Amino acid sequence: MAYWLFKSEPSTWGWDDQVAKGDAGEEWDGVRNYQARNFMREMAKGDLGFFYHSQGERAIVGIVEIIAKAHQDSSTDDDRWECVDIKAVRPFKTPVTLDAIKVDGRFDDMPLVKSPRLSVQPVTDEQWQQICAMGNTEAS
Repeated sequence: MAYWLFKSEPSTWGWDDQVAKGDAGEEWDGVRNYQARNFMREMAKGDLGFFYHSQGERAIVGIVEIIAKAHQDSSTDDDRWECVDIKAVRPFKTPVTLDAIKVDGRFDDMPLVKSPRLSVQPVTDEQWQQICAMGNTEAS
């Protein structure tokens, strides 16, 4: 299993919106960055990801599961753009803020710290375990 991070502006698509989709989930559409698209192409059904609010609180607020591998993004006719489908799994009991991640030296190499504009990014197994612990939630 691989781990990922999905960034979204909560005013556009927030955790509550994701939760409202239930088990049917939703396409993670609208990504127009080649590196982020390529990461989605690497995702497998069953992989897990962090759901990160990129404005306001700037925090990881929950865990999502990839429920459909990369496919044509329905928000465009341009076949260069693909997306995955995700569903909410569980919220964090304690959101893990970007500030908390930045001051913790264990995350200095994390893309969230090094490449903060990238909307979809990988998370290492160790980072996954540590951030889940910080958020007071189960890691798997």
